[in-house]
Formats: sequence, C-alpha cells, structure tokens
Amino acid sequence: MSKEFRFFTYLLESYAIHKGMTASEVLNLLDEKGLTDFVYGMYELYHVEAIENAFMDMDSLIATGKTAW
Repeated sequence: MSKEFRFFTYLLESYAIHKGMTASEVLNLLDEKGLTDFVYGMYELYHVEAIENAFMDMDSLIATGKTAW
C-alpha cells in the first residue's frame, strides 16, 4: 500500500469524523463531485500541513465542485 493511499484513507476517515459522516459517504460525495482523484493527488500538500487546512480545502472543493487548478 502506497504512502499516498494510506494518507488518503486517513484523510477520508478524519474528514468524515469532522463532518459527522462515514468515510464511505465522504468518498461517495467526492466521487459525485468528480473530486476524488484531485484530493488523492493533493498528497504532497495535504500531508505536510495541518489536517484542518485540508478539511477547509475539501469543504471549498465540495461546495463549489471545482478545483483551483
């Protein structure tokens, strides 16, 4: 299992707890918005900053359905 996948799993589970959801619900939401690959690809940024920053970014991505890139 890659470090990216381990972190992505951790991120999903942590975000789910933060939002009062399950990890499956978060993954489904990201899939519906077309954001799963983008969030997975943000490993280099998300794993070095406070997890709350990743949560804020994910909130923004989900709200708009758009990536900044």
